[in-house]
Amino acid sequence: MEKLKCMVPESMKRKVAASSTDDLPSLSSSLLHLFLSLPQFHQLISELAGDPKNQTGLCGKNKDAALDLKHKGNQCYSTGDHSQALRCYSQALRLAPIDAHDIGKNLVATLYLNRASLFHKMGLLMESLRDCSRALEISPSYAKVWYRRGKVNATLGNYEDAVHDLTIAKNMEPSLGGKKQIESELDILAQHHENKSAKPVHHSQKSVGIPDVPQQINLHCVRTPDKGRGMASQSDISQASLIHTEEPYAMVILKHCRETHCHYCLNELPADTIPCISCSLPLYCSQHCQVRAGGKIRISYSSETNICKKNSDSIGEYVPDITVDSNFDPKLECIPEHKHECQGVHWPAILPSDVVLAGRVVVKSMEQKGQYTEVPNFLETLGLCESYSKMPPDSKLELHLYSIVVLFCLQDSYSSELSINGESTSRIVILLSQIRVNSMAIVCMKSSDFSDQQDWFQKFSSGQAEAASSVEQFRVGQALYKAASLFNHSCEPNIHAYFISRTLFLRTTEFVAGGCPLELSYGPQVGQWDCKDRLRFLQEEYFFRCQCRGCSEVNASDLVISAFCCVNPVCSGVVLDNLVANREKQKPKIPETASVESHLQVPELNDFDIKKVAHISLDETCSSLLRIDSGYCLKCGSYCNLASRSEVVNKALMHLRRLQDSMASKDICSKILSDALRSLGLLRSVLHAYNKTIAETEDNLAKAFCLNGDLLPARDHCKASIEILEKLYGPNHIVIGHELVKLSSIQLSLGDRSAVDNINRLSMIFSKYYGPHAAILFPYLLFLERESSNMIR
Repeated sequence: MEKLKCMVPESMKRKVAASSTDDLPSLSSSLLHLFLSLPQFHQLISELAGDPKNQTGLCGKNKDAALDLKHKGNQCYSTGDHSQALRCYSQALRLAPIDAHDIGKNLVATLYLNRASLFHKMGLLMESLRDCSRALEISPSYAKVWYRRGKVNATLGNYEDAVHDLTIAKNMEPSLGGKKQIESELDILAQHHENKSAKPVHHSQKSVGIPDVPQQINLHCVRTPDKGRGMASQSDISQASLIHTEEPYAMVILKHCRETHCHYCLNELPADTIPCISCSLPLYCSQHCQVRAGGKIRISYSSETNICKKNSDSIGEYVPDITVDSNFDPKLECIPEHKHECQGVHWPAILPSDVVLAGRVVVKSMEQKGQYTEVPNFLETLGLCESYSKMPPDSKLELHLYSIVVLFCLQDSYSSELSINGESTSRIVILLSQIRVNSMAIVCMKSSDFSDQQDWFQKFSSGQAEAASSVEQFRVGQALYKAASLFNHSCEPNIHAYFISRTLFLRTTEFVAGGCPLELSYGPQVGQWDCKDRLRFLQEEYFFRCQCRGCSEVNASDLVISAFCCVNPVCSGVVLDNLVANREKQKPKIPETASVESHLQVPELNDFDIKKVAHISLDETCSSLLRIDSGYCLKCGSYCNLASRSEVVNKALMHLRRLQDSMASKDICSKILSDALRSLGLLRSVLHAYNKTIAETEDNLAKAFCLNGDLLPARDHCKASIEILEKLYGPNHIVIGHELVKLSSIQLSLGDRSAVDNINRLSMIFSKYYGPHAAILFPYLLFLERESSNMIR
């Protein structure tokens, strides 16, 4: 792509830089004509969208490679290297063509059988059972699969199913010796089952229902002078109310999650992953997701249609339940989102995620309209704002290039009749600019220290208080939610967005009066970053200057978050550096009453206010006025040498980085820990008591002491960190909830009864942000509540 960008003449680049949406059709036509004249462009399209059979292939099927992996998997299975065998079989399934055969059997069915046998040996019984069923859907008369399925059902205690499976296996087995072996298995099974009534294990793959539905709230569009279009409610909304749920209009998994998360539902992949039938790129957690993403592909083998004739009527009724895929509901309206990317073409794997997402939006829009020649007008069909005119020149040129590339890719892999001209490419440019500012990152919660929840429980119960791990948001996908895109941003939001699988949920975090704008955070919040960093992020990512209350009115959090302390040891005032001071000077006077932006009610107050850290005087109009000068205390006016203090901070941070490195390697020597403690003292001597760097240092020390098994100082440092964060975020912010999880886990390990109060408090905070979904997203909350109850008893 960079080579093509370099081939654009400077005169054309200047036109792109100065262009607006009105210029797009003619400009797009000129760029299209230019690229079509370049051999390098045609070579690029050939590599991205050409026939995978004529290429080395990133995403195509490959029988020879699948067979090689199958043999390697068999060798690893024989030598007891089960983890490597699993990797080989799963990768072979990704590469094996659905119609390929090996030694007279369908290759994909054989691979599912081999993996099912491996799962059975590893004790993963449900995974084994599912793989057997998948093999039988492809090859219903495969005797070995019925035999394996019978053995797994027997282990699970599903006696009737096991008898049915083994009986079918016996009837389908061609050899006399094989039939006798299965008959003996049936006799043994009957003997074990006498006088027993084992309950069958059900193995549905259907999604678990999610409790809680949105309240009947009448949301409507409103317009404000500073933000334009937004969303509000006509009636009052109570705290923790679920106000909106939405499925994505289009979604794509992010590249770094392709091997770890389902490409449709975005949940973590199980051991028995399912590949796409037609290409080797996606992985799915179930056949349900596979069908929803790629569409139903029916497989029929005429030589295997007489299976029911060889069995009794009762078994004949049993067979279709196993061999016919029940994951496809023809009544369910579903436009497969991956189908147009299939057949092994390269572009879905190579192009950026937002460009692949644009391709999915184009296909869905055309499918909904039932026409496949013209690109829709996305300003009309999506109704979302665009950002083209506000973009920097290089980003504009990039959009033009990608719009042309993705259209040629779609023409090759989706609709050969798709017209490509200045008008159609300009519409893709608009779509990409809409995606840049309206798409949402789908996130899941991930502990920075533990790979899974079971690990957390095991480490906690064994007394390892690494339970003080940090929970972070982990981006897994990018999606367009048409209705949710109408909600504006605020750095002090009154609604919280979260995801269960790919479903978006919006919930109020405070009481919201009728007519008040409902606003969520696009990323930065007060307490997380200072004002200048929030403004820079929003300008660079979303091309607007934030005018929310947190960015337009002076607040205590922004004053202290990166401040130095006063040279006067008895003064609690703040000293700001030049960058922060200049930003704070641009804010208007301190508000005395709540504005419309403050959601028509008095905001939740922190434990301290501006008067504790800065002197507020009255000007000639009797309005509150805050004088801000860099290097001077905002409360007593004392001067501070910021250069020397910055040197102290840099020296302290050097030792703290060494502590972080040693924590990563889990090798913390006493010298590194003592150096870090001295560095904390240095930071406290020059930074304001509520500076976020001190909170982060206290948190790191808490983790370090936990790793060393020294829980008393770990608890004290964790408390100190929380005390600062409460000043920055407020006492009931979700960040405080996550920090209380750390603290309460340490307190439980110590037998500290104050854990009970903290667990009650964090439960309230999580309920405010997630409602009843909190237990689904954070299973350890139930564990903490149970331990709290035990401590009370």
